Amino acid sequence: VQLQASGGGLVQTGGSLRLSCAASGIIFRFYGVGWYRQVLGKQRDLIASITSGGITDYADSVKGRFTISRDNAENTVYLQMNSLKPEDTAVYYCKVLGSESWGRGTLVTVSS
Repeated sequence: VQLQASGGGLVQTGGSLRLSCAASGIIFRFYGVGWYRQVLGKQRDLIASITSGGITDYADSVKGRFTISRDNAENTVYLQMNSLKPEDTAVYYCKVLGSESWGRGTLVTVSS
C-alpha cells in the first residue's frame, strides 16, 4: 500500500504548512499512519503517528508544533505544521504503520 504526500513548499521561519497524505485502494480507516521526514544524507525519522482509533504520538522535536489528524471519509491524513523552524527542512513522507512501502514525499523548506 502506497500513500502519497503533498502540500510541501517554501515557508519562512515561524510560518505554517499543512501536508496531506492520500490513500487509494484501501479501507483507510483500518490503518495507522505515520509521518516521516528525511534530511539529505540522514536517516528517515518518524515524527508523528495516528492509529486507526485516532490515538496520536509525536517526536519530541515537533511536539506542541505539529498536529496529525485524519479524515477517513476523505481517505486522507493531515499534518498541520506551525511555528516552523529551519531545522524542519526535509522531505516529508507518509506511510501505513508496519508497511515497508514508501510513496512519493513532499519537500518542505523553511527559510531563516
